[in-house]
Amino acid sequence: MNSSGQTVHVDLGSRSYEISIDAGNLPRITELTRLWMGRSPNQALRCFVVTDTNVLHPHANAVKLALSDAGAEVQVVCVKAGEASKSLAEASDLYDELVDFRADRKTVVLAVGGGVVGDLAGFVAATYARGLLFVQVPTTLLAMVDSSVGGKTGVNHPKGKNLIGSFYQPAGVLVDTDTMATLPDREYRSGLAEVIKYGVIQDAEFFAYLENNVAGLNERDPAVLNHVVGRCCELKAQVVKEDEHETTGGRAILNYGHTYAHAFEVLAGYGALLHGEAVSIGMVCGSRLAKSLGRIGDDEIQRQVELLKAVHLPVEVSQELQAKPDDILKCMQLDKKTVSGDLKFVLPDRIGHVETIGGIDSKVIVDCLAG
Repeated sequence: MNSSGQTVHVDLGSRSYEISIDAGNLPRITELTRLWMGRSPNQALRCFVVTDTNVLHPHANAVKLALSDAGAEVQVVCVKAGEASKSLAEASDLYDELVDFRADRKTVVLAVGGGVVGDLAGFVAATYARGLLFVQVPTTLLAMVDSSVGGKTGVNHPKGKNLIGSFYQPAGVLVDTDTMATLPDREYRSGLAEVIKYGVIQDAEFFAYLENNVAGLNERDPAVLNHVVGRCCELKAQVVKEDEHETTGGRAILNYGHTYAHAFEVLAGYGALLHGEAVSIGMVCGSRLAKSLGRIGDDEIQRQVELLKAVHLPVEVSQELQAKPDDILKCMQLDKKTVSGDLKFVLPDRIGHVETIGGIDSKVIVDCLAG
């Protein structure tokens, strides 16, 4: 690995794993998969690669070629790109493909793509034959900094996002930052919302770094992206170590902006708003809610709004969604942080620190939909 490469350790005892981050990292897929599986070079590899129509060319094909050239038996299954593929129907189709591939406990599932592919393939790996080894190969910024790390897998239900799923840690995560060069602009910027989120919830210094490197973010500067991906993975690894299964409430801080965002995604129709776009708007609503509760002032809101706008992310709730406050509240009630009907929100008290707050009047919650 060249000097720009880095490895982030996710410390989870017997479920610990490594995140390998580097430019030009894809050709190392066989070497790293063998390492993470505990396989010697002379042991056969059977690899079930899940990808989507956006990533098949060139990234999934590059993974297939690297594995095949090293003597692995490889099956590639391509699902339709988009949030609609995170479904039980698609999972069922993948189970059928695994049966046809004669998959067993020594078969490894590799997810090559963004968050949809990672969540779907991870869920299938977790549930087929009560668990197959699983490697994440995220190719979007959003997946690199968020969904590929931490073991959350799952599919959507018509009445809520990610309602069906499992905590299932990968054997390892391979990040090749070069894959972002093929990422459509809108998808790339969607990932920047989660990057900015880490600054708000955990690291004021990192938030300031992002403010000072807007040009590098917009231009996809390799040095800036390498630092950003590495730092986000470190921050998420810290949270996951402390609360792997969301039992203590510590991991909930990663949901800053998401209570609003998931409702926006459901009501707009899956795919109309990209996840990061919804999170961007949700963070702004969350910061308004924090202000209404006296936790922060206008400056903390404005810094977030200005940074989000500087990287061309949306910051306002559409008029169509503003007209559906009851529907938004109903969607929010399905949020995982809701306890006995009490909606809980992750809210900042300063840049770099958040807390989970409940007992908020519903009128105050929906009033924050408008600026």
